[in-house]
Amino acid sequence: MGIKRLLLLSALSLFAVAANAQQARELSIDEKINESVAPATQAISDFVFYPIQLAEGIAVPFILIWLLVGALFFTFYLKFINVRGFSRALEIIKGTYTKPEDPGQVTHFQALSAALSGTVGLGNIAGVAIAISVGGPGATVWMVLAGFLGMSSKFTECTLAVKYREIEADGTVNGGPMYYLKHGFAERGLGGLGKFLAVFFAIMCIGGSLGGGNMFQVNQAAQQFISMPLIRDSFFAGNSWIFGLIMAILVGIVILGGIQSIVKVTEKIVPFMCGVYLLGALFVLGANFSQIPEAISAIFEGAFSGTAVAGGVIGAMIQGFRRAAFSNEAGIGSAAIAHSTVKTSIPVTEGFVASLEPFIDTVVVCTMTALVIIVTGNYSAEDGDGIALTSSSFATVIDWFPIVLSVAVVLFAFSTMISWSYYGLKAWTYLFGRSKTTELLYKLMFCTFIVIGAAMNLGAVTDFSDAMIFAMAFPNLIGLYFLAPVVKREMNNFLDMVNRNNHTGNHKKAKPVIPEKKVAKSA
Repeated sequence: MGIKRLLLLSALSLFAVAANAQQARELSIDEKINESVAPATQAISDFVFYPIQLAEGIAVPFILIWLLVGALFFTFYLKFINVRGFSRALEIIKGTYTKPEDPGQVTHFQALSAALSGTVGLGNIAGVAIAISVGGPGATVWMVLAGFLGMSSKFTECTLAVKYREIEADGTVNGGPMYYLKHGFAERGLGGLGKFLAVFFAIMCIGGSLGGGNMFQVNQAAQQFISMPLIRDSFFAGNSWIFGLIMAILVGIVILGGIQSIVKVTEKIVPFMCGVYLLGALFVLGANFSQIPEAISAIFEGAFSGTAVAGGVIGAMIQGFRRAAFSNEAGIGSAAIAHSTVKTSIPVTEGFVASLEPFIDTVVVCTMTALVIIVTGNYSAEDGDGIALTSSSFATVIDWFPIVLSVAVVLFAFSTMISWSYYGLKAWTYLFGRSKTTELLYKLMFCTFIVIGAAMNLGAVTDFSDAMIFAMAFPNLIGLYFLAPVVKREMNNFLDMVNRNNHTGNHKKAKPVIPEKKVAKSA
């Protein structure tokens, strides 16, 4: 209890400091906050993003190697389940292996939409543009490859999330890396290590939810919104906190309703905005149809002969892998929290569904962005403004599309925030217990940080939050390695059952393989 109280007091202190800082505008709070947290944030960022020198002038962050090695391991260990399980995933989304009485809170599609809303967004629009401008067209090949590998990591972590989730008496689901680290390690006589890793993950998740999943999102959305022609000369200019307040109210309305309310929003926003974005991309590609063969040639030439601005082939590879890993978050464990709420008695079915997430996020959306930029020949972002580069690429064919893109950025940021609020809430209640008071405290804190994030330029805080999000991958992947045999057993049992049903001509909905236990108590 002493540790929990200390953590709670620390969180309350952070909340109070942030609130007071917002009131003290005349004291140049941006600089003061950056200056006060810079030493700590720099130390953590230096560790998480520690550069490994591959060659002269070429370095890759350690976290990127950590994520990619994990993805590669699970792809081979599970015998390319990312490829051979694709059609099975589509069947599961349609409800083929689900029964109405199955435990859980949301459908397979709703869980996938909620998880996608936390990843599809600025990285797909701005991050891809920067990757292409630095790594050249060849970065696209490595981005797609990393996306395919990431499908196996998602499969593994989301299977475990359902396997070891806790379901309370009222039907509320508590799941994610915290729970499979705690219970999975306890099964192997390593309960102490499991609890330590679970607490570490939860702390990092809370920090990431308030930073990268909140302040960074609303800050970028506010800048994009205020830059729109009809808005830039309005009262919003110079008063971005008003935009933050509006977003905080909207987010608050959604998250107060819990996961059911969140998925009702994300299952509409994500498919709609992805659809609009992809239609726009297809229109641009259609208008530049004659340039597509040349673009494809440039992509493969750049991937294997080296046209990257920095590092040739290795530079293109690093940029592609970096964008995929940072975009779909495979191996980080955040999405497993959303996927754990699915209605199913067969844990591995959600692993199949979750594997579609990197495919949609990276292989489809990121690749379409890359193709648009390449066919228009517009991949020189000297100022580092990825959104402007993507926007100008679309504008070469659709002159009004930058307005649509601005709206998309705002909506993607909104959907990302409501998903990350749920991730942070579950980490919060894991540490402090689930009650109306603790949940309301976190939700109020989350909404307050939205207003703060919209009004500030928090360079050091943003770096810190990014580091915390990717630091989640350290305990998560350790857990995945330890528990990989559990996933393989679940997968083989399920596939054997499906094959038996196919051989006997029984195509009815499948019966549970190994249902998870209901646990009434909280962590």
